[in-house]
Amino acid sequence: MTAGTTITNGTTAEHELAEIQREHGRPLFALMLRLSDGDRHRAEDLVQETFVRAWQHPEALRADDFDSVRPWLLTVGRRLAIDARRARQARPAEVGDAVLENARVMADHAERSVATLDVREAVKTLTPEHREVLVQVYFQGASVAEAAEALGIPPGTVKSRAYYALRALRRVLPGYAADLR
Repeated sequence: MTAGTTITNGTTAEHELAEIQREHGRPLFALMLRLSDGDRHRAEDLVQETFVRAWQHPEALRADDFDSVRPWLLTVGRRLAIDARRARQARPAEVGDAVLENARVMADHAERSVATLDVREAVKTLTPEHREVLVQVYFQGASVAEAAEALGIPPGTVKSRAYYALRALRRVLPGYAADLR
């Protein structure tokens, strides 16, 4: 558009805006597509917003001041793209439903506290020998050899006591049986 722009009620006339869009729409879209990392929908939104700004500011499109409106459109579009990118980076990433369906569900603190109390009470029901082995192997993370050395018993005895202690706990804690395998 090289001639003066008609202003109707403070906005650019519709036919002139359509002419600007035909003449400068493709280069503007190409720039917005590049600035939005290939996201066509975002690029289309940015182009539309750029033309809304052109419609709202007919004084910026007056051809008396310059030969073409393209530099103004590209500058406005680039600034809108930068603002949109900053806004996306300022807020947390959106999470789709598929991500939520596959997310691990963490037990809340109350459930964990109840489970801890249940296990403590169940461990109290074990014989002292079985309890010592479980404390060494499961609660302190000792290997069978380390537990055998600390308790002064053979490794085979550590294994058998651990087996029978877990079996006894399964009977006392039927709801936790899957966790005790």
